[in-house]
Amino acid sequence: MTTATLVPSPGRAPLMANAACIGSMLIWAAGFPLADELLAVLPPVAVTALRLAFATAFLLPVWYLSDSGREFRRADWLRGLAVGGLGMGGGALLLIYGQSRTDGITTAVIAATMPVVGITLECLFDGRRLTGRLVIGILLSVAGGVAVYGARMGHLNMGLGAASALASVVVFTWGSRASVTALPGLSALGRTAVTITGGSVVVFLMQTVLPHLDGASIPWDRIGAREWSYAAIYGIGSMAISQLLFLVGVAGLGIGLATMHINAAPFYVMLLSLAFGADWSWSAVAAAALVVLGVLIAQGRRAA
Repeated sequence: MTTATLVPSPGRAPLMANAACIGSMLIWAAGFPLADELLAVLPPVAVTALRLAFATAFLLPVWYLSDSGREFRRADWLRGLAVGGLGMGGGALLLIYGQSRTDGITTAVIAATMPVVGITLECLFDGRRLTGRLVIGILLSVAGGVAVYGARMGHLNMGLGAASALASVVVFTWGSRASVTALPGLSALGRTAVTITGGSVVVFLMQTVLPHLDGASIPWDRIGAREWSYAAIYGIGSMAISQLLFLVGVAGLGIGLATMHINAAPFYVMLLSLAFGADWSWSAVAAAALVVLGVLIAQGRRAA
């Protein structure tokens, strides 16, 4: 597979790829309110370590059993672990630190910049042309994501936490693209398992070193049944399954178009936050519709 295969084509089942992206973002968004709850009792690196531990423990056996270990044995583990260590591990650490300094909805709306990063990567490395339709779609999608935030919060907190969340967007977008280009012979499940394992290695090493640098160790006494269940859902659902579906979408749509779906995440966070006492917002619904319109315009039929 060459990098050019990341540029979508009419024959790559866009309906299935879009459905995978929608499912990915919905499951991913579920992690934000859960992370807020976990951060209330645990330090950021500990939350990330637990998240990746559950994700890795779920993915590796499922992947191995899916084909009796054939892909597992022939995978380029060195390359996959390197990509995952930076893209998944680094991205997850930056994201959780950003959320610990802001909140779930703030972090979700900062992710609205991901399509810009994704399209930039495609223009630089995949030869994508920046068409008027694509620009309009990106602008509508980003505007919709920001409008969802405005409907919920009414202001932006552009501090260190926001900068960290923005950095996580760049790192994660690169990592998701590299997962496809650097591991062309693997299935989406294999790419997800290898790269998330790489992320786990980086985060576990950091968590091991932190107590020796006057950092926070994992406060096991604070982790009860509620925290374990939240961490399991956060890791298996919001990371493992979400990333698997996202890579399916990236392979079918390209990183630029796939990332446009992330702008609906603040709306999904609002829906899921209803369970934690949040209020319904019709203006947020209208803003989410703007995101959908942007995605549809950007994916409109191209000239031959």
